[in-house]
Amino acid sequence: MAGNSPPPSKTASLDRPLHAVGFEYDLLSPERLTGRLTITESCCQPFKVLHGGVTAMIAEGMASMGAYIASGFQRVAGVQLSTNHIKAARLGELVHVEAVPIQQGRTIQVWEVQLWKIDPSTSGDKKVLLLSTSRVTLLCNLPASKEMKGFEDTVKKYAKL
Repeated sequence: MAGNSPPPSKTASLDRPLHAVGFEYDLLSPERLTGRLTITESCCQPFKVLHGGVTAMIAEGMASMGAYIASGFQRVAGVQLSTNHIKAARLGELVHVEAVPIQQGRTIQVWEVQLWKIDPSTSGDKKVLLLSTSRVTLLCNLPASKEMKGFEDTVKKYAKL
């Protein structure tokens, strides 16, 4: 029954490397992006915790997508990434991610990306544990190739503009 297969995820259409580690976009807009990742073997260090390189890839991917949308679908390029790892996420845990702009200029944008998880030791009001925070600086408004038009249409299908 090939007709009953689920539709591809947003992330599969938008960012293959993020999709490969199991990341899923939830919200895409010029002001905020959110997503989530369940920690699996494919995104862990040998110590069964989230790999810092995966954290950096998520941060750059989300900031780039946000800057791309905010710049009116012009090509962007990351020029600096700084990540601080604060706590570990272990195999099986659900990680939430949010990216918000700090500065949205015509040439340079700066985005902050935070990863967190819910503290399982709390009850009632769930306490949020910050796992990492990243700052991503991007060069914006670069000319986009003709091939990017199809990608722009795909992003517009999912983004809240």
